[in-house]
Amino acid sequence: MQSYTLTQTRNQHGEVFDRAAVEPVLITKQSRPSYVIISSDTYQQLLARLTELEDMLLGQQATAAVSRSAMVGSETFVATLTQLANGET
Repeated sequence: MQSYTLTQTRNQHGEVFDRAAVEPVLITKQSRPSYVIISSDTYQQLLARLTELEDMLLGQQATAAVSRSAMVGSETFVATLTQLANGET
């Protein structure tokens, strides 16, 4: 990942954004990581992957909940799944 200082970013913004179209760019402020610039396509891919991973986790939690539970009515089952989906476990 290419790194630029905040001053370099101001002075070379064209270069920075051209690089960000290809790979993430790290912007530092006072020698510490401060920002990362990524392309819109990369951002959308990250969001899609995050959603996919969240869905996988919810599925795993639902499967675990079903395996731990005794037979219950459909209302209780739906309420439990809703709690899992809302992170209330």
